[in-house]
Amino acid sequence: MAQTLIEKIAQRFAVGLSISQQVHAGDYISIRPAYVMTHDNTGAVIPKFKSIGATKLHDPGQVVNTLDHNVQDKSEKNLEKYKKIEQFSKSMGADFYPAGRGIGHQIMCEEGYAFPGTMVVASDSHSNMYGGLGCLGTPIVRTDAAAIWATGRTWWQVPPVAKVELKGRLQAGVTGKDVIIALCGFFNHDEVLNHALEFTGQGTEYLSIDERLSIANMTTEWGALAGVFPIDSLTIQWLKVREKYLSERGPSGVNSDSKGYNMRINKERIERLEEECLGADSGAYYAKEIEIDLSSVQPYVSGPNTVKIMTPVSEIKDKDIRINKAYLVSCVNSRLEDLSEAARIVRGKKVPEGVSFYIAAASSEVQSESEKRGDWQTLLEAGAIPLPPGCGPCIGLGTGLLEDGEVGISATNRNFKGRMGSPNAQAYLASPAVVASSAIAGKITYGWNGKASTLSGTIREPKNSLPSEREVKIIDGFPEKLTGEIIFCHQDNMNTDGIYPGRYTYNDDMTPEEQAAVVMENYDPEFVRVVNKGDILAGGFNFGTGSSREQAATALKYRGIQLVVAGSFNETYKRNALNNGFLLIEAPELIRDLKSKFGQAKLTVKTGIMAEIDFRHSVLKTPSAGQYHISPVGTAAQELIVAGGLENWVKNNL
Repeated sequence: MAQTLIEKIAQRFAVGLSISQQVHAGDYISIRPAYVMTHDNTGAVIPKFKSIGATKLHDPGQVVNTLDHNVQDKSEKNLEKYKKIEQFSKSMGADFYPAGRGIGHQIMCEEGYAFPGTMVVASDSHSNMYGGLGCLGTPIVRTDAAAIWATGRTWWQVPPVAKVELKGRLQAGVTGKDVIIALCGFFNHDEVLNHALEFTGQGTEYLSIDERLSIANMTTEWGALAGVFPIDSLTIQWLKVREKYLSERGPSGVNSDSKGYNMRINKERIERLEEECLGADSGAYYAKEIEIDLSSVQPYVSGPNTVKIMTPVSEIKDKDIRINKAYLVSCVNSRLEDLSEAARIVRGKKVPEGVSFYIAAASSEVQSESEKRGDWQTLLEAGAIPLPPGCGPCIGLGTGLLEDGEVGISATNRNFKGRMGSPNAQAYLASPAVVASSAIAGKITYGWNGKASTLSGTIREPKNSLPSEREVKIIDGFPEKLTGEIIFCHQDNMNTDGIYPGRYTYNDDMTPEEQAAVVMENYDPEFVRVVNKGDILAGGFNFGTGSSREQAATALKYRGIQLVVAGSFNETYKRNALNNGFLLIEAPELIRDLKSKFGQAKLTVKTGIMAEIDFRHSVLKTPSAGQYHISPVGTAAQELIVAGGLENWVKNNL
């Protein structure tokens, strides 16, 4: 059966597969990623790692630790935290990059960890960025990071894969940032939520690697779990330039052997990649197919305070929206091309009084190269305020945050309310060119002379073929079949606060019984009196959205719910549930039928419908409605359920 590029890469990094087993979307697999990156949150992963009984890294060469988020904080507390992370990292033999080297994601690309055709994970949502280099980058949670440290692997459910075909060519003055702002604002109804994306089409040939990285980075904000570009001649040429640069740079303790030979980006590896021509098979199945005409894209502004609203700069500039702060920082848009374009715009001009324009390179290497070109000095002469290479205001840390009533325009990737400072401020996103122009003008503007036209984009959902018949191997201790009464909660976008109230989240003394007593309290106080031990909870779509509190999964488990069936799940909720030994199953057709039958009159419905789930054949059967296909619950997921969660699984496998 034909495979997508995502499925092919996942197959390469899956472990424990049978000889003939082929990986496809929906499969639970055990993965051994090429690398795992953690940043400042390394400090939170360390105690998890130690609590499971681990004393050494399974593979020190697999682990990368960077310090990038709170690098402006010179307090004794933060410096001590950084010191402990560095000491731990070096004592364990992991690759370590100190504060000031740059943003972790940029380092992963510069230093060759995010190599085309490989799978690399990070405990940060913007690991999607690696897809700009044809690397399957995807986020994990901290418990996963600890598991990889200890055993070299964790689990992954291959998401549905969508194809995004880029047609045509961008007009002059339009950038990759405008493309992803357009995609987020045009397809703004969660069309690609929890999907992995493959960018294809002739339009990709005209996008630089920097632009590809920007687009892949912000597929996170679009809702995707990965966004991967093709491995093509542009990718190969970028690698050759990097290989030459790194060879001239000389030995680096975490990038070369004792003779200076680069262990990750070298001529032999690049030649193998060229010969391989890794790509999707002809006839591979995509859950969705999206097309966008790049020639119809123009410079846009996203927001305020959401990526789901976009406005052409040609329209918004006439609204005279005054700004207080402008930002050219972050992992999405602080590379060499970005700084160069901003410098071109501000050259010979000055940032007006009352406006602060903050700049921070994505890495020390980027800043050094920008200084050599003279772009960095041009920005400073215009009045830009330099910050160290790192995240800073993008994550709401350090100098220059938005204050009450202020308006900011930023080349970062997120403009969520309150993220960059006060929740009473307004944050817009745009390309470096628009940000620099706005910083000089003191209002949102950009002198673009291209052709303004209506954005042209389409989406198609191919009719799904019938799932192939394949038996799933059932391991010892995992049930082949499971039965229970369906309890139906119709709500879509059920958030974790509805499942487990926030006022209990940080009460660490809550017993399992106490958690069970308050589960679903904010959604329906009657829930705990309606359900019985052994029931199957059926929820709506995007179940478990919101905060990442683990109790939203454990409380249902402690109440005696056998598992949750939903139309779809929030990915973080899914990881927290399975990491705690609680099974989730997607069955969208069943949920649609339940919605049609029971409506929304009651928040919690005791349906009287007995469901039988046959895990060997991946079907859910009901007496009245027949059977529904479900994604196979593979060995990786079964092992977690039998072990009672990821931490126990790790202890068993140390």
